Amino acid sequence: MANNEESRGLKSLFDWFANRRKSGSTSLERQEREIADGLWHKCSKCGVLSYTKDLKANQMVCVECNHHNRVDSDERIRQLIDHNTWKPMDEHLRPTDPLEFRDRKLYSDRLRETQEKIGLIDAVNTGLGQINGLPIALGVMDFRFMGGSMGSVVGEKLTRMIEQATQRRYPVVIVCTSGGARMQEGMLSLMQMAKISAALQRHRDARLLYIPVLTNPTTGGVTASFAMLGDIILAEPKATIGFAGRRVIEQTLREKLPENFQTAEDLLQHGFVDDIVPRTQLKNTLTQLIALHQPVLTTPHLVLWETMSLTSTAAE
Repeated sequence: MANNEESRGLKSLFDWFANRRKSGSTSLERQEREIADGLWHKCSKCGVLSYTKDLKANQMVCVECNHHNRVDSDERIRQLIDHNTWKPMDEHLRPTDPLEFRDRKLYSDRLRETQEKIGLIDAVNTGLGQINGLPIALGVMDFRFMGGSMGSVVGEKLTRMIEQATQRRYPVVIVCTSGGARMQEGMLSLMQMAKISAALQRHRDARLLYIPVLTNPTTGGVTASFAMLGDIILAEPKATIGFAGRRVIEQTLREKLPENFQTAEDLLQHGFVDDIVPRTQLKNTLTQLIALHQPVLTTPHLVLWETMSLTSTAAE
C-alpha cells in the first residue's frame, strides 16, 4: 500500500516537473514571438532588451552602450529630412543582367527576390529635400539590398542626383554603407566609381559643398571613390571603414592588425575622417555645416551703398 502511494507521489512529482518545463517552453516561445513581432529589440553589443518604440525615438541608438544599430534608407531619410519636403528622384531606374551572371543562382533571380523581400529597386535612394529648412540633395545607400553593393543603377542615380544638385546649386550629402562594387556586374560596376567621382569634381568646380557620411560598414569600391572625396567627411561611432577586408590585409602583410583597425576612431586619428558624429546629433551637425557654407548673397542696395562709399572715399 505504501509502495503505491510512493509511486503515485513520484508520478505526480514527475508530472509537476513536466508541466513546469512545458510552461517554461511556452513562455520562452511567447517571448521569442514578441521579440520577433518587433515589440522588443536586443542590442547586439551589450545584450540589453529595449522597447522598440523607445529605440526608434532615439534613432536606433542603444541608450545603454551607445551602439548604433543599422537602419534602412527610408528610416534614415525620415531622420534627416524635414517632414513633407522629400522629393525622390529616378525611381524608375531598374537594374538589368547584361553579363547573364550566375553563381549559386541567376543574378536576375537574385535581384527579383531581393526587390520583393525589402521593397527596394536597388541599393540607394536619392532625392531632394530640406534639412531644417535648408535645401539639400541626399543619397542614402541601403545595406539590405545585396550588402549595399554599387551596381550600375546605384552609380547612375547618384550621378544624376549630383548633377541636379550642381544645376540647382544645392549641397550634396551621401550616407554611405556598402560592401563595395557589385561583382555580378563586373567592369560595369567599377565604372561607376569614375562616373560618380567625375560628377563630384564638376560639383566642386562650381564651389559647392559635398559631405559624405560613413556608416557601418563602408568598404570596397565605395570607400575607394566617392566616400572619401568629401569636402568634410563625417562618420558614425565605431563604423567599419576600409577597402580590403581585415583578414585579407593580415594574410598579405603576415602580421596582426590592431583591434581598432578600420574603425571610424582609427581613421579620425590618422586624418582620413574629419569628425565622428553620433546619429542623434547628425541632423543638427549637417545643418550647421551647410549653413556655414551657404553662399553670401549681396542684395542690390548693399552693392550700391558699397559703390557709393568707395567713390566718396576716392574723391576725398
